[in-house]
Order: sequence, then C-alpha cells, then structure tokens
Amino acid sequence: MSHHTLTVWGRKTSSNVQALMWCIGELGLPYERYDVGHRFGGNDTPEFLAMNPNGTVPVLQDGLNQPIWETGAILRYLAGRYGDAPFWPSDPAVRAPADQWAEWAKINVTLAFTGPVFWRVVRTAPSRRDPVAIAAALEKLHAILAIAEAQLARHAFLAGGDFTLADIQFGHVLYRYFDIDIPRPSWPNVERYYHQLTQRQAFREHVMVSYDELRAHD
Repeated sequence: MSHHTLTVWGRKTSSNVQALMWCIGELGLPYERYDVGHRFGGNDTPEFLAMNPNGTVPVLQDGLNQPIWETGAILRYLAGRYGDAPFWPSDPAVRAPADQWAEWAKINVTLAFTGPVFWRVVRTAPSRRDPVAIAAALEKLHAILAIAEAQLARHAFLAGGDFTLADIQFGHVLYRYFDIDIPRPSWPNVERYYHQLTQRQAFREHVMVSYDELRAHD
C-alpha cells in the first residue's frame, strides 16, 4: 500500500515512543520524528495540545489524516493499515491472541515496570530512593513476568509461534528491565526471547537507546 511519510512527535528516550518507532521499523515505513517532551519540551504548546489535549507523546499523523494519540491505538492503527498476518491478522478470531497479549502487556507489564520500578530506580536520585517500595514493586512485576515466562516456555513469541504486535507491546520494556540495577529472578524463557529480540534491527535501533538523560542525580 502506498502511503505518505508518517510524522511522529516524541523524544526517542520515551518508552512509548520506542514501542511506536520499533513498530514503524518492523513495518518498514518512512517517517519523520520530532523530539518533543522531557528536556525538549514542546508538549504544552497550543499547537501540540490541539493535536493531543493530554500533552503526552507519542502523537502520529499519517498523511492528511487526523493525528492519533495513545500508543496502543496508534500501534493497532499502523498494524491494521500496513501490517498483515501473522503480525496482525485481518480475521478477528485469528488476531485475538495477538490483541489479547498486546493488551495484557500494556496494562500489566508496562504499568508495573515504568512508574513503580524504572522511575523509582533510575529517575529518582539515589539518596531519595525507597528500597522498600522498590522491593514491593518488583514482587508485583515478577508475578506478572512469571505469566510471560510460562507462555514463552510453550511458544517462541508472546502470542504464539510468530512475531506479532504483542511482542512490541511486551518486548519494548525488556531492554530497560534487563539493563537497570535491580535483582532479577532467573527467567530462562524470557531471557531467550529477549536475546531473540536483540537480533532484530528495528529493536536495536529504536529500543536499545541510552536513557542516561533520564537519570536523576543527587
């Protein structure tokens, strides 16, 4: 399908932007990305808020279409418009497992990791860290990751035998999870899976990105 260059607003160190850019990379779509948010600012201007009243990134515009916000919605839009089976099957019954695991990852893994763990470990100055809160958050996160570990014992990818949109929603947090300084249980299947993701060019380019600019210092 021929299409215009996609326009993305959002800094490359945003984990949600990373999920979107990884998807764009997997689909081989041309894009322009503008650094917005965090140290770049620009997400509280009248122009940006007219596109996304939440002031969050990413925002995507495809040609003359209305801008889209909310990462899950953007990913499903791109997968539905430019992807095909097995990445995002058109048959709802065949697509359901990929959709189910994508949603699971978004509302469980991402929510249990980004705020409760990543912000407390990386985006909080060392003297202000709360080890008790971090330990409790890791216990919750690891109960969720145990579900992925069991699923990946049976399947090569999160939703089955093929790489799907579910892997983008789940896999984009794993680079930071395995990189930050936290105690981790042994996850042989998640680790095998993560190693497999690091072989993908779009993952290396868009997800394995330094987050040093987010690090808080005393």
